[in-house]
Amino acid sequence: MNKNAIGVFDSGLGGLSAVKQMLCAMPNENIIYFGDTGRVPYGNRSKDTIRRYAMQDANFLLKNNVKMVVAACGTVSSVAPDLESTLKVPYTGVVLPTCFTALKESKNGKIGVIGTTATINSHSYKTRIQLKNPSFEVFEQDCPMFVPLVENGFIDRDDMVVKLIVEKYMSNLKNAGVDTVILGCTHYPILKDAIQDFMGKDVTLIDSGKETALYTKKVLEENGLNNTDKTPGTAQFFVSDTPDNFEKIASLFLSKDMQNCVSRINIEEY
Repeated sequence: MNKNAIGVFDSGLGGLSAVKQMLCAMPNENIIYFGDTGRVPYGNRSKDTIRRYAMQDANFLLKNNVKMVVAACGTVSSVAPDLESTLKVPYTGVVLPTCFTALKESKNGKIGVIGTTATINSHSYKTRIQLKNPSFEVFEQDCPMFVPLVENGFIDRDDMVVKLIVEKYMSNLKNAGVDTVILGCTHYPILKDAIQDFMGKDVTLIDSGKETALYTKKVLEENGLNNTDKTPGTAQFFVSDTPDNFEKIASLFLSKDMQNCVSRINIEEY
């Protein structure tokens, strides 16, 4: 048994969708979350900058003696896959577990992938899917406005702004006839209802946060690192800027009052 926390980081708020799933799948585990709200979004940064940010984020978590690091960020998972080799604890991003589920779910072999511009330009999801099954067709679409929508609280499926932006980004995938869509950024499950409304009920949406949470549980169990104590775990939240705004939006993500639950740190020290 290992009571040390699971360390989770993201460019901002999106990784909270993974945290929410972890709290459901592993209610006895402790979690430390860092959201880099001062430098969000990562998706329009250079590869070198993204890698530097990711290493700083991971270092902060390691300073807190986490037993595993989870990059709950599609951009980091796609652009900095070599991060794992620099860590001394188990690590996962979101690409591997999400692709595995998409391959199982698709019936017609047409999978759509949506993500930040950096994620889509890396072709990380497409490469992994076609490595496993070359016969699958993968249609990619970057959605640069999705993260700002979520970070600013525009998440209502009936909001006309949300509807228009979803239609703009998802039309090509709908016309291509995909039956499965990977939500390749952990911000995107917050817009899941609006995306589902536009794509139709017969299209399966793969929640990268959920799949990453389930994979994290599997890795911990396989390595004997899971917390078998029956006591409910704790969750600590840290950001690099604007904790007040984080508390407001995080309350929507986690469906609970987050007031006075968030601390600000200077990530440049790591």
